[in-house]
Amino acid sequence: MSENIHTLDARGLNCPLPILKTKKAIAALAAGDILEVTSTDPGSVKDLDSFCSQTGHEMVSSEQLENGFFFRIRKV
Repeated sequence: MSENIHTLDARGLNCPLPILKTKKAIAALAAGDILEVTSTDPGSVKDLDSFCSQTGHEMVSSEQLENGFFFRIRKV
């Protein structure tokens, strides 16, 4: 299965916008696609982790960068 990679720039947005934009972006993807999310909101770490737990999407990676946070989420 080939995976398509999509990006979402949520930098500068405060809670709850990063999670809302992520939900909308994931809904438009095909199963197996990857969504790469960049955020500066510290709350997005917990929010996106909870989102993946509740929806079954896979948090492929989550890391703190010098200027924010980077997430890779695979749609199931």
